[in-house]
Amino acid sequence: MYQSSGKRFFDIFVASFLMVVLSPILLVVAILVRINLGGPILFKQQRPGKDGLPFTLCKFRTMVDLYDKDGKPLSDSERLVPFGRLLRKTSLDELPELWNVIKGDMSLVGPRPLLMRYLDRYTPEQNRRHLVRPGITGWAQINGRNAISWEEKFNLDIWYVSEHNLALDLKILWFTIFRTLKREGISQKGHDTMEEFLGSTR
Repeated sequence: MYQSSGKRFFDIFVASFLMVVLSPILLVVAILVRINLGGPILFKQQRPGKDGLPFTLCKFRTMVDLYDKDGKPLSDSERLVPFGRLLRKTSLDELPELWNVIKGDMSLVGPRPLLMRYLDRYTPEQNRRHLVRPGITGWAQINGRNAISWEEKFNLDIWYVSEHNLALDLKILWFTIFRTLKREGISQKGHDTMEEFLGSTR
């Protein structure tokens, strides 16, 4: 059945292949991150995975460490340097997540893993997005990404959870390539990525 063992086999096979093929790009990006942003090269953060269980997400670092006079980090827009913006626009910062896929923390396709602090803000219906492994890309990513509202994004995620199959995953992966090349939906208007989710208004 694709929804379980078949999907996992597909993830491991494709992610392993991509890690090998893209290894020169991973190395070059890692070197450029070190030169432009310093260390550490990878950004690591706890995110909720399947069933809401935490795992450590790995991405290339896109921000520098800048703090205010009280020692609190400055806003994302102030810490996001031009090279970091380029990584985000091209989605190159997401490549280390292939290792998360191989480990079993993530899938190639699924709802994007958000922040741990959002867990108690979801409605029971919205929480269904955690019934599957989170993905590097997903149905919401090819249908607006960060340019759509949280409500729209969650509706798309929940639809994917109910309907996902191999043909749909292949379609999402195919359209992800075009969305990435066109750099669509990278950020919400007035924000560098997406405004914080504060809970459903309904």
